[in-house]
Amino acid sequence: MGIRVLVVDDQAIVRAGFVAILTAEADMTVVGEAADGDAAVAMSAQFAPDLVLMDIRMPGMDGLTATRLITSHGSGSRVLVLTTFDLDAYVYEALRAGASGFLLKDSEPEDLLTAIRVVASGDGVLAPAVTGRLIAAFARGASFAPEITGALDSLTSREREILVLVATGLSNAEIGARLEVAVGTVKVHVSSVLNKLGLRDRVQATIFAYESGLVRPSVTPAL
Repeated sequence: MGIRVLVVDDQAIVRAGFVAILTAEADMTVVGEAADGDAAVAMSAQFAPDLVLMDIRMPGMDGLTATRLITSHGSGSRVLVLTTFDLDAYVYEALRAGASGFLLKDSEPEDLLTAIRVVASGDGVLAPAVTGRLIAAFARGASFAPEITGALDSLTSREREILVLVATGLSNAEIGARLEVAVGTVKVHVSSVLNKLGLRDRVQATIFAYESGLVRPSVTPAL
């Protein structure tokens, strides 16, 4: 069956396009299509897809609420949000709702397929343009919750260093090269960071790094 995907978008022609792209891949299977958040939540519970390809603006229940419900009921389904540039204000909220990735609808099919495989494998992904806007949002001012800041005390100095590098968008290989350590060692540290902080993936780790104040735009990281 490969990666089992639920496609959610209120526009039938958009859903059809995504389905055509996905079904052409040997390692992907579309298990259902939903036109709104209510149907997405119901079908997610019914089919337990590996990944939900989620639109944000839809009639009735929107994609943010649907994402929050899908990721909180323990099915293990991961959510990759797709939207357009004029919805950038929703990026942060979608990630806070539990999305493991955020991609723009005008992305190339190859980028979409890569993102699906990355998210389904247990990691997270952000389009470069989205990352820039996310950082810009924090640059405009974000509050740092004391309980989040305090959680940093559980990390070793090396783990804090690696969290900063993850938050800047570096891959494990790039972090290994920067710190002159093996990729396997980086993976162990990243896993430890996620476990200690109760985070699901690198996307959540990035959000945490900014929310805690460990990383701030245009400011030297507080290692």
